[in-house]
Amino acid sequence: MKPIPSCTIRLRWLYVGLAAFAASLNLLAADLFVAPSGNDSHSGTKAEPLASLAGARDAIRKLKQGGSLKEAVIVHFSAGTYLLERTVNFTQADSGTETAHITYRAQAGATVRLTGGREVTGWQPVTDQAALGRLAPEARGRVVVADLRAQGITDYGQLKVRGWILEGHPKPNPTAEAELFFNDEPMTLARWPNTGFRGVTAVVEKIAVVVDTDRMSRWTAEAEPWVLGYWRHDWAELYEPIARVDAEKRTLIRTAGINPAFGLKAETARWYAYNLMVELDTPGEYYLDRASGRLYFWPPRDGGRTVLPMPDGLILAQDLSHVTFRGFTIEACRGDAIVLKSGADCHIVGCTIRNTGRLAVLVTGGERHEVYGCDVYFNGSGGIWMVGGKRATLTPARHNAENNHIHHYSRRLRTNKPAIDTAGVGNRIAHNLVHDGPSVALQAGGNDHIVEFNEVHNVVEDSGDGGAYYVGRSWTERGTVLRYNYWHDIKSSIGYGGMTIYLDDQHSGNTIHGNLFERCNRAVFAGGGNDNVVTNNVFLNCSQGAQLDDRGMQWMKAYTADPKGDLLGGVLDKGLSTVPYTDDLWRSRYPTLVNILKDDPGVPKRNVFAGNISAGGKWDAIFPSIRHLQTVKDNLVFDADKDWVRISKDASGRPSRLFFKDAAAVQAIGFVPLPLEKMGAYQDERRASWPIKHVVRQVRLPAAAVPAPKAAPPKKK
Repeated sequence: MKPIPSCTIRLRWLYVGLAAFAASLNLLAADLFVAPSGNDSHSGTKAEPLASLAGARDAIRKLKQGGSLKEAVIVHFSAGTYLLERTVNFTQADSGTETAHITYRAQAGATVRLTGGREVTGWQPVTDQAALGRLAPEARGRVVVADLRAQGITDYGQLKVRGWILEGHPKPNPTAEAELFFNDEPMTLARWPNTGFRGVTAVVEKIAVVVDTDRMSRWTAEAEPWVLGYWRHDWAELYEPIARVDAEKRTLIRTAGINPAFGLKAETARWYAYNLMVELDTPGEYYLDRASGRLYFWPPRDGGRTVLPMPDGLILAQDLSHVTFRGFTIEACRGDAIVLKSGADCHIVGCTIRNTGRLAVLVTGGERHEVYGCDVYFNGSGGIWMVGGKRATLTPARHNAENNHIHHYSRRLRTNKPAIDTAGVGNRIAHNLVHDGPSVALQAGGNDHIVEFNEVHNVVEDSGDGGAYYVGRSWTERGTVLRYNYWHDIKSSIGYGGMTIYLDDQHSGNTIHGNLFERCNRAVFAGGGNDNVVTNNVFLNCSQGAQLDDRGMQWMKAYTADPKGDLLGGVLDKGLSTVPYTDDLWRSRYPTLVNILKDDPGVPKRNVFAGNISAGGKWDAIFPSIRHLQTVKDNLVFDADKDWVRISKDASGRPSRLFFKDAAAVQAIGFVPLPLEKMGAYQDERRASWPIKHVVRQVRLPAAAVPAPKAAPPKKK
């Protein structure tokens, strides 16, 4: 018998030690159990489970009565639906510690719903003659009605003015009214037209609009008609009540005192009307008669579950640390589903977060919070917003949004509400898949953020002059890096069209490196600005690869110098006053910023466009007036040869390899291969779902744009 080598003995001892350590970890975890059949007076064992999230929180509070937790706590939720009639609040007292983390989680493989949706039952045919008379002929016999008051549902909320911005007011983002969801999908408050928009032929005294239809003759008896209008610009919408209609003159009279920031312009305005019972004429539409408490609905199919969200939010945490929520379906509220204020090291992992009136997750302040592996969709105004870090000291928060799938977001606020938004200092947006959005997909305001390995497609679809990634109007928000992202099929046919990476109105100090752009209208669009770096990117079949204009020397010059700080005026100068840009820390981090006011600040300079490859579309539109102030070199450009670069893709449609006609030429410019295999979401046992299914709609792009300054905003009053 051969002797056993000493290295094998050591390995066996190592395995034994690791097994003992793993067993000790199990002994150091306390388990609580929650089930729909449980009771919050129970002990929380498997045999006597608790009944609710709030009950589990309170049980952990009892565990901590003797002092801090000595062991980790895992709360296991059995399959089922847990109705949250009100927001569940967590405080600092509900925190875990670095060595005793608290985890609330769905049991593996179980569907566990934390929902604020009150189910609506008792649907009946409409028999009331007055109601039948108000319904469109095609809806009679198909629309059903539920008496909400008879079911104890009396809080319907109110329709509220909302939109991009109002003159003299901050951006309004109110909670939603009670919306109807059927089989976990949002239904449509009865509107006309059923899809798309109508136009305006004239504006009357800044308060009324003459429209291109006489349809409003049907609306004169409606209790509370509303309108969504893009009254001047395609990036600024406004939801507002209609004061009255003049059917004879085809005129909508808007409500006095509600003033769009940019006024009204007939040539570019578009609108649709909603909250109209008489327009309930297609499957999926509904109307709530608030006076009678009756809900009218044309179901898109037989059967199904209908709910109305009741609470504003579902989970609100103040100063909470070392807590994880994992594997839940979190749904149906009128505001933000999950809010984390301050605190540290909280994690939202593998959850499905949907059907909210506002955001899925809002993080304000704190450090190292994370949203990981979640599926987020049908949210009212964006998806995930993470704010943190101190700009004065450039202290990072290190919040992280990673491996999330976000789509069909911003139902209620259509512009400037990104799928993922971060602000502050030192946060990360990575490996996310974002698609089917009306406007912005990603946004990172502030300093030193990382935006990497994301896939973004089919966004900026309902707004013009917007970007898949958008930042704007700042000299001081520097240091953010956008690297190794896959941007494709991005276009808008509205207004100024859609950009991909949009550095608007002299935004400065960004690095755009190693990205792949495929079928993008305007891939990198810099509206002036300094110290932006665009290197080692591939542009394939894009209408325009890179643009840099001179707006700071033209129409924006006056706004930059205006000390009043109106909507545009003075905002760049004022931004300097909000940070200590001349102190030693800022001087060392951003050395060209310190003397910006003495360095022709409106003149773009020190931007770098180097080592990029472009094929099948126009490469650059750098204005001749400023080209000599930039570094433009070592770019391989084949505008007329779309096959100079070819992409092979795997079975899921993700890029796997790039092929170049002349590999030596690519090597000569120092091009570094892109890490295609890392771009986008990835498989992980913590993800909410896998594989991810999403449909890519290939866009048809216009011919390359001729460089021209962006149209100036209206003159100030």
